[in-house]
Amino acid sequence: MRIPRWKSLSGALFRVLAVWLVSSVTLLVLAALLPDFRLQSANGDSLTRTALTAALGAGVFGLLGAVVWPLLVRALLLVPALVLGLLVFFLNGSLLLLALDLIPEGRGQAAPQTAVIVAAVMSAASSATSAFLAVRNDEAYHRRLVRLAGRRHGRAARRPATPGTVFLQLDGLGHDLLCRATAGERPLMPTAARWRGGSHRLTPWRTDWSSQTGASQLALLHGSNEDVPAFRWYEKETGTLVVSNRPSSAAALQRRAIARTGDGGLLAYDGASRGNLFSGGADQVALVMSVAARRGRYNRSRAGYFAYFSDPANATRTAVSFVAEVVREIVQSLRTRFRRELPRVKRGGLYPVIRAFATVVERDVVVAAVIGDMLAGRTAVYADLVAYDEVAHHSGPAHRDALQVLRSLDRALALIARAAGHAPRPYRIVLLSDHGQSHGPTFLERYGLSLQNLVRAGCGLPVPRRAGRSPSGAEAREAARAALHRPEEADGPGPGEAAGPGLGERPEPGPAHPVVLASGNLGLVSFPDVPGRITREELDRRHPALLATLANHPGIGFVLVRSAAHGPVVLGPAGAEHRLATGHVIGADPLAPFGAGAADAVRRTDRFPHTADLMINSACDPATGEVHAFEEQIGSHGGLGGAQSHPFLLWPAELSPPVPDGTPLTGAEQVHQVLRRWLAEADGPQLPLASAVDDLRREAPAPEDSSPPGRPPRDKDR
Repeated sequence: MRIPRWKSLSGALFRVLAVWLVSSVTLLVLAALLPDFRLQSANGDSLTRTALTAALGAGVFGLLGAVVWPLLVRALLLVPALVLGLLVFFLNGSLLLLALDLIPEGRGQAAPQTAVIVAAVMSAASSATSAFLAVRNDEAYHRRLVRLAGRRHGRAARRPATPGTVFLQLDGLGHDLLCRATAGERPLMPTAARWRGGSHRLTPWRTDWSSQTGASQLALLHGSNEDVPAFRWYEKETGTLVVSNRPSSAAALQRRAIARTGDGGLLAYDGASRGNLFSGGADQVALVMSVAARRGRYNRSRAGYFAYFSDPANATRTAVSFVAEVVREIVQSLRTRFRRELPRVKRGGLYPVIRAFATVVERDVVVAAVIGDMLAGRTAVYADLVAYDEVAHHSGPAHRDALQVLRSLDRALALIARAAGHAPRPYRIVLLSDHGQSHGPTFLERYGLSLQNLVRAGCGLPVPRRAGRSPSGAEAREAARAALHRPEEADGPGPGEAAGPGLGERPEPGPAHPVVLASGNLGLVSFPDVPGRITREELDRRHPALLATLANHPGIGFVLVRSAAHGPVVLGPAGAEHRLATGHVIGADPLAPFGAGAADAVRRTDRFPHTADLMINSACDPATGEVHAFEEQIGSHGGLGGAQSHPFLLWPAELSPPVPDGTPLTGAEQVHQVLRRWLAEADGPQLPLASAVDDLRREAPAPEDSSPPGRPPRDKDR
């Protein structure tokens, strides 16, 4: 039943007056408690006069917050988003000082540092009051959440009868750990446990060999992860390094997938992409890496920050949580060191800030955007919550620090589920992950030698005395850099490591050293001076000891190399071989410890044009699932072994089963077909395929390509 306009306006007026009253009382209480803040003249005032001063100050502060604050945030979108978060307190305090200056006869005065505190408390009080009153009225609650998510125009009035679908990706959460987190009388994740025990069904699936977000999410959203051999890899023909979570690389990978499939993506019809590496063809994007480097009217990615931070209470709450998370990480890191917990990695430098960005800023902005999408009635929404993955890399997948993050993510799921009840259409919420994480000490920590230096030793090259460390490839690091408007850093071996070109660099002329890269517990070795894949026979002539050195190392499970005589060959210790072309095995099968499907996953990757000359997978303990990352990560993913290859789908029971009973669900491309089928089951209208593809090609110019939007991608990128 539609509420009369007069009643709606009277309710809005009541809420404004109530918030004004609470703000005025808060101002009076703070003036009584804080010595550097007063609302009286030097000669003193009556209680009535002081109350009127407080009401005037609260009213002016509220008016400035409603009018000036959105303009400030819009202007500050030109500066890094993290800088905006750090400026929240200063900006709020400045608005309060301005409001006090506007009070007649100089009655309102505050020290600058006190103004920051007063503004923060007033914003929190007004936000809490507004939220309490809005919850008591469904239409008002709907309107407020739409406003918080930046959906002020038109679409919320549309009420389609067909259900929408929200895909929520818990980045890095494996199937086994989800089962443990949702089990027992007091589960770690009560919302997910309630879904699993009632309305939803749980299905595991197996990733491709490259068990990382770049490969999995590209296939989930765009239907293809062909020629994505790892998180980062070297392309010989251009002499460049591709890193999945960098804006330029993500844009190139998305464009290649669209050209390969001829399809706009999972979200091409009325979709929204939030916090992902790729857009999925969505018209509405926020915090999406593949569009972060765009400029001009087609770039809407940073609008997600404005939509959230345009509410000063949101900005204050997130800024406070951000600071608290930085402190929490420092305390947890020190506790780990004092207790001498092993394994562990260094967690200093900028990591506390990067963690806070992933666990607070990205989470808050993405959740607000998803709620706004539901209240706007969008057909399909895909959002990635990266908080757990970031913390698990540095603390461990099942460490108490990572489990605390899972608990906070479950509260975010509950908030989204509650908001769905106020949406103009029913919503089906699908919870999924893109990969799991495997635990274990790093390769360097366990054996005292990095993969780069092991390759150098096998090639007869000098090995530096001081072991180098490979930087972490966690997804949130580049997201934070993009938010800071920092240029993409060259990613390659560090000083003293195996020399190789960085992003956009070309090999130096003369004898080339191997380029050694890491993707979790998957290593890649390329020889830039050899066109195409080097053969086993040529490699034995150049570096006779290299393959034996790698294959027989106790920390390495197997090595993939291309043989001129036998095609792709997997090498293991003691002369073991698995010839993938024929299935012939010599000695103990080096792929056996990695379970069923390992041979098919390796065989598929071998055919990729940009598979490295050598693909090296670390050893895996079949009993414990322990692996050794070639990066500085004690929770890792990127190769085969352990829980990293086993993500999950938690899907509503009214949807059709992903696969027939007993049939394994293998590969992100197959999961994409399942997600697409679930969207089709809503029987909603679909965007014509050609239109979706044309839109994506127009809006996704190639990185490092000066071609204007609308020009087809260059041949080398196809």
